[in-house]
Amino acid sequence: MFPTRAWRFLPDGRFEWTELSLRPPAAGEVLVKLRACGLCTGEVMDWYIRQKAPLVPGHELVGEIEALGEGVQGFHVGQRVVVHHHAPCGQCALCRRGAFVHCPTWRATRLEPGGLSERFLVPPEIVRTDLIPLPDSVPDEVGIFVEPLACVVKSLRRAGNLHRATVAIIGMGVMGMLHLLLAQWWGAAQVLAIDRLPHRLQQAESLGAIPIEAQDAEHAVAQVQSRTQGYGAEVVIVGPGTLEALELGWRLVAPDGALILFTPAPPEVRYALDWYTLYFKEVRLIPSYSAGPVEMRHALGAILAGLPVAQLITHQLPLSEAPQGYALLRQAEALKVVVKP
Repeated sequence: MFPTRAWRFLPDGRFEWTELSLRPPAAGEVLVKLRACGLCTGEVMDWYIRQKAPLVPGHELVGEIEALGEGVQGFHVGQRVVVHHHAPCGQCALCRRGAFVHCPTWRATRLEPGGLSERFLVPPEIVRTDLIPLPDSVPDEVGIFVEPLACVVKSLRRAGNLHRATVAIIGMGVMGMLHLLLAQWWGAAQVLAIDRLPHRLQQAESLGAIPIEAQDAEHAVAQVQSRTQGYGAEVVIVGPGTLEALELGWRLVAPDGALILFTPAPPEVRYALDWYTLYFKEVRLIPSYSAGPVEMRHALGAILAGLPVAQLITHQLPLSEAPQGYALLRQAEALKVVVKP
């Protein structure tokens, strides 16, 4: 047996430091020792994470292979890897058209016990499809960006061609910043960074975006209009899962533009669709949920090519202080928090 300690998130919102014993990896499985885990802002979205509790959170992972189950090929003990938390079968009708996150296998796979653990078991489906060797040139704390950046790769791909486009991003947390970096990387003419927090706008401006203060929606709309000759932005990323953010995005998007819903709203929330304007303005309203193995590899490729994600790390903490890291995210005092054993 392999002893491990893990953070368990409870239904009442508390974290519990738990001691566990993991069995040796079965056929096709891999035992991974954690090297670094990024804390995801989705894990402080209370309505979303509490419905899954109790669980061991953490899914932005770099680890080191500690043991191989029978039949595992292409990996070796001591190898550093990026570990996805889900993986598709690669064979069903959904996988064949690239809809990986809707594959029943993708939704059923998970790590045991989860990422915020000193070690964890990776099931055969993930080992076969989305356990990715991490090149020596990529530090652990940079490798954790592969999974969140993969979500942004998918989001901006679904938006369409960014070359010479104006991209407006509502919400400049770490995922907004990753959208900023990748949109520039892919040729956007200008990126408009929209937020209420001055320190986030300053960071976005330092990365090359045009900051727009969003305390007053009318001011934000006027600023976007003035910078787009009155047309609006061809691509609008709605970061927060709120009706207020969606309404603002709807006012910012240009005719024939894309309005990307990057974050879910609670299941009871309803939005009254202005079908008439949607039709005649030809706005594409596009949700983008998570990412699959194709986006994971494109994200790693962008990092290897020099996408400067490391500058988004604001805090590095020991694994034992992970709850403090989540508190920093909840208070908007951090962009990316990385924890290490």
